[in-house]
Order: sequence, then structure tokens, then C-alpha cells
Amino acid sequence: MRIVSSLLFLLLSGAACADELADANKLVENRAYAAALPLYTKLANAGNAEAQFHLGEMYWYGEAGRIDLAVAEGWFKKAADAGNKEAQGALVTMHARALRHADIAYWTSNYDGADLNSGKYKCAPPTIPVLAKDNEAILEVNALFGAWQRCYESMIQNLRDGMPAGKRIPTDLSNLMNQLEYDQAVQRVGLAYSNVAAQEGKKAESIIAEYSAWQAATTAYVDKANAANQTKKDRKATKAYKPDVKPDAQTVADAKPTSEAAQSSAAPGAR
Repeated sequence: MRIVSSLLFLLLSGAACADELADANKLVENRAYAAALPLYTKLANAGNAEAQFHLGEMYWYGEAGRIDLAVAEGWFKKAADAGNKEAQGALVTMHARALRHADIAYWTSNYDGADLNSGKYKCAPPTIPVLAKDNEAILEVNALFGAWQRCYESMIQNLRDGMPAGKRIPTDLSNLMNQLEYDQAVQRVGLAYSNVAAQEGKKAESIIAEYSAWQAATTAYVDKANAANQTKKDRKATKAYKPDVKPDAQTVADAKPTSEAAQSSAAPGAR
């Protein structure tokens, strides 16, 4: 009778544990972490491997009220020793984290966006004079400005391709981060994006303004030079003009005074 009673107790106890585990899982699913924590803790202390794994997860992600990787690892080890495959995988991840601790710290604390405007995205500003006085100089300035503009557009496109900010973080590394670390890394990258975009935007405004001023000055100079050249051509054309008309013999004869007319004009009033 006692044996039967003991078996019945164990069966009822197992059923109760199963119900509590299901309840705890449901609470986590609904993000009711504070309510799930004591249930997982009770079951984990009783030796439930699945509860031990989930409790380790709560400390890993900070759902237990804080992030405590040492506590998380302790529960993962207990669950793994009991044969829990997920816990064994979690320990592998924690080992990989230890190997890449410096990389994680770089993205969460030190990333400054230097890769966003360096290398092929480092757009050297073109040297733009006040104005250009010949075609060769005009072509050179336009080529320099065009090269800078293509580089700048490529850099901006690279910024766009990296959005949202989490895309910039290497996937293999983000998989090793806990939630707090990932959030910190995303915030860090987003801030770097904003700073680089603002910095390069100001540079671009200055370069475009300088190029526009150069265009205006060069156009005015060219127009003035063309007008002066045209005036010179017009003057030369006027000086070089000679009428190609010669008076005929009759016209010359008619223009000469007769002898009678000459006498009449020499002695006015004589009869």
C-alpha cells in the first residue's frame, strides 16, 4: 500500500511540475517575466532540466531583472549535464563569446563609424579655383567635381544599405550577444551613422557652394571674354571694308567745269 501511495505521489508530483512548467513557458511567451521567474527557479532547484535551461536564458537575456552571465552559465551547465541539448548548445555559444569578447566590446562601446567614410568611401574634396579662364581648366574642374560627386553618392548609398543600424553588425557576432549588448551595439552604430551623415553633409554643402560660385564666376568671365572678342572682330571687319565702286568716264567729265562756266564765274556781271 505504501509503495502504491509513493508511486501515486510521484505521478501527481510530476503532473504538477509539468503544469507549472507549461505555466512558466506561457508567461514568458506573454513577456510576463517577473511571474515566470519564481516558477522556473522552483522547478530548476527541483532538478527539472528544461526549467534550468529556461532559467539560464532569463539571466542571459536579462529577463530575470538583470543580466548575469555567470548565473546563466551555471544553470546551462546543470541542464546540459542532465542531457538538455539546448543547454549544451548555449554553452558552446558562451565559449564562443569568450573568444570574441573584444569584438563584442568594439561594437557595443568603441564603434565610431570610421569605416563609413574611409577607404573607397573617403571622398577627397576637389580643388576648385575662383574661376577658370580656358577650356582646359574648365574641363579639369568639372572632372574633379564629378569624381567627388560619384564618391559621395556611393558613400551615401552605403549608409542607406546599412539601415537599419543592426545590419552593420556582423551576423555571427550579433548571434553571440545578449539583448542588452545587441541594443547597445545598435544604438552605437545608429549614433555613428548620424554623426558621419551630418559631417559629410556639411562638407558636401560647402563643396557644392564653392562649385556653384566657380560656375557663376567662370560663366561671367567667358561671356565677357566672348563679348570682347566679338567687338574686336566687328572693328576689324569695319576697318577692312573698302567700297568696290569706280566712277565711269562720263561721270568724271560731267563733274569738270566748262571753259565758259569758268569765265562766267571769273568775271561776274560782265556783258
